[in-house]
Amino acid sequence: MTRRHRGSIYLEEAQVLAHTAWPGEQHVLRLQAPKCAAHAAPGSFVHLACDPDVPMRRPLSIMRADTATGWIELLYKVVGPGLRALAARRPGETLSVLGPVGCGFVTHPARPRPLLIGGGVGIPPMVFLAERLQTCRGTAWQPLVLMGSEIPFPFGTSPSRLAVRGVPENCTAGMALLEEWGVPSRLASRAGFPGCFEGTVTGLADAWLSALLPAEREEVEVFACGPTPMLHAVARLARRHELPCQVSLEEFMACAVGGCAGCVVRVQTPDGPVMKRVCVDGPVFDATSVFRTG
Repeated sequence: MTRRHRGSIYLEEAQVLAHTAWPGEQHVLRLQAPKCAAHAAPGSFVHLACDPDVPMRRPLSIMRADTATGWIELLYKVVGPGLRALAARRPGETLSVLGPVGCGFVTHPARPRPLLIGGGVGIPPMVFLAERLQTCRGTAWQPLVLMGSEIPFPFGTSPSRLAVRGVPENCTAGMALLEEWGVPSRLASRAGFPGCFEGTVTGLADAWLSALLPAEREEVEVFACGPTPMLHAVARLARRHELPCQVSLEEFMACAVGGCAGCVVRVQTPDGPVMKRVCVDGPVFDATSVFRTG
C-alpha cells in the first residue's frame, strides 16, 4: 500500500475548550490546536502531556479535527494515573500537544463502500474517517460505520432512520452525530443495550457483508481500530470475504516520534519480516502484514 509522507509533527500549547464526561470513565476532550488540526488525518494521533506532575505523555487517537476553527477532539477512557490526571483538567487550562503523529488510513475510489469498524477507544479514528468521507467531493462514498462496546457508548445514540440491508431488524441504534451527517451506523454490544446488535461488532459486520451481492462486495474495503483481539477477528473476517483491510494498532509508546523503538511490531513484507514502529511507520498497517489469518 502506497503511503503519503507523514509530514510534520507540531508542538503546541493547546487550550482546553471543552471536556465532557461519559459513563464508564470515558471522556471527550476538545483542544484548540490549530497546527495539529490543519494537518491531522484519520488514523493519526497526538502525544499528550496529561498533567505537569505526570512526566510521560499518552498517545490518544484524534476523533475529529476542524481546520477552520483549529480544534481537535479526543476520546479516552481513564486507565492509570496519567489519564486520571487528564480527566481533572478543565476548560481554560492548557496542555502540551505533540501531533499529528503517524500515517493514517488510505482510501481508494475503486472501493467506494468503506466498512468502518471501531471497538471501545478504537472508535475515534472511525468517526474521523467517516467525517472526512462525508465531506469529500468527487467520489460517491457509501460508508457504513459499525461500533462495539461492552460499556455505555461515549456519545449520543439514536434510532437510525438510515436503512442498512443485511442488519437484523432489531438492530436500530446508531451514533446521533453520524446520523446528522447522513452516514449510516449501527452499534453492537453483549451488554444488552437497547437497539444494539446482541453480539460482537465483527458478527454484525459479517451479517452485513454476507447480505451483499458479489458486485457490491467487490466495492468494499475494511478499516478498523480497537483492541488487538478484535483486530485479529476483523482481519480473519476480511480474508474470509476476500476484502482488503487496514487496521490501526494500539501500542504502548514512550517518545511517539520513532526514536525509542519501544512500540515496534513484526510486519511481513515482500522481502520478509521486518520490525516497524507503530508511532511513525503506522499506526495504520495492512491487516495481512501484521496478523496471521490462515
